[in-house]
Amino acid sequence: MAIIPQLSLFAWEEIEELGDLERLRLVIEYMPDEQLMRVLEKERGKGRDDYPIRAMWNALLAGIVFQHDRDAKLLRELARNGQLRSLCGFNGKVPTPWAFSRFLHKVLMHQAEVEEMFDDLVRELKKIVPDFGKRLAIDSKAFKSYAAKKNKNEKEDGRRDLDADYGKKVYRGTREDGTRWEKIVKWFGYNAYSACKFFTFFIFLKEFSSSL
Repeated sequence: MAIIPQLSLFAWEEIEELGDLERLRLVIEYMPDEQLMRVLEKERGKGRDDYPIRAMWNALLAGIVFQHDRDAKLLRELARNGQLRSLCGFNGKVPTPWAFSRFLHKVLMHQAEVEEMFDDLVRELKKIVPDFGKRLAIDSKAFKSYAAKKNKNEKEDGRRDLDADYGKKVYRGTREDGTRWEKIVKWFGYNAYSACKFFTFFIFLKEFSSSL
């Protein structure tokens, strides 16, 4: 792992004051992704390398750090931001939407390696965070699928979302006048469950499932 001595791990005010590019640099340097990179590079072999595996992966991380909810937004950001392209490892050439979508599909085929990265980070935190995992807060969040509903055609073609399902969450409470209220939220997609350590908000456990 890369070491950045001028930053304290728990000085969140320092992290928040950094720009998006610096935060992305921290993520890239600390992410234990070497095993996944080697697997993906081996799969590519001696094929075309217009968009290097590591640059594509760094771009994927950038989409998360920059909070882009669509591939198209990330690719536009790459096209206009030369510093971002350089940090990711692109030599001036921005990946096409098709190439990026294909790369994302390949990453999703290696869930075990991605899970191992998360576990590695948790193990590192256990070494340096006092009482890590002893006091946890558990919550869930709904993620909508790009698809609006189930598709009657269940044949896998790389485009249909066959894993998503319908979800519902009911919120209830009492108004100041004593009357009860209820709000029902429905979606088609997934549920993400996470368990975080109190006060530090490091994620200790997480689970991602269809909404049903």
